[in-house]
Amino acid sequence: MTVFKKPHALTDVPMHYCPGCTHGIVHRLVAEVIDELGIEGTTIGIAPVGCSVMAYNYFNCDMIEAAHGRAPAVATGVKRADPSNIVFTYQGDGDLASIGMAETVHAAARNENITVIFINNAIYGMTGGQMAPTSLPGQVTQTSPYGRDVNHCGYPIRVCELLSELEGPEYLARVTVNSVKNVNNAKKAIKKAFQNQVEGKGFSLVEVVSSCPTNWGMTPKQALEWIDEKMLPYYPLGVYKDRSGSQEAQK
Repeated sequence: MTVFKKPHALTDVPMHYCPGCTHGIVHRLVAEVIDELGIEGTTIGIAPVGCSVMAYNYFNCDMIEAAHGRAPAVATGVKRADPSNIVFTYQGDGDLASIGMAETVHAAARNENITVIFINNAIYGMTGGQMAPTSLPGQVTQTSPYGRDVNHCGYPIRVCELLSELEGPEYLARVTVNSVKNVNNAKKAIKKAFQNQVEGKGFSLVEVVSSCPTNWGMTPKQALEWIDEKMLPYYPLGVYKDRSGSQEAQK
């Protein structure tokens, strides 16, 4: 009896991500959900600029490349052109919360019937480790060598909390994948986000608090521990909006 296998929606192409990066885990969860919902033939993914720029190599569904930050706008066009499509974006924090913040906010405000997978690793990964909108107070990056100074650079943006103030979104959740328990919880949230779209409920975003060992200057093990020690106190896990359930964060 087969108890574990590669999802059909995931290709056999070796991934380019750094050792210890959690992009691969999230890719697998998305692919498992696509398989379980039986939507591979109608799913279209939007891969923007960032570490996930080559996500089109890793999913067996149709993929479209979007300009930096514009994935929600592209997804909106694809979904409105043919509402039978299941459309998801896969975006990093530099993409979604910086150059693409306007597209994110307005897609959520309009309650576009799309699914957004948001990877928050608190740094610009692909371009060398610059400070991102989500970098923590005091966090050392290539462009904040003495640590993020909130008096000069402002405070990190909590995307789920920000979007939860809008009337539009159907579902907003923050998860992480640094343990087996957290991986299982993350899959449940991702599946709900896709199921909401299948049922026509509207905009769903799942924020995954993720690791970036290379740009954090840590081993993979240290990076997973740093998520618990530093990231989660600032970015608490939970459901931040769920129109069909509790709208309070479940810490």
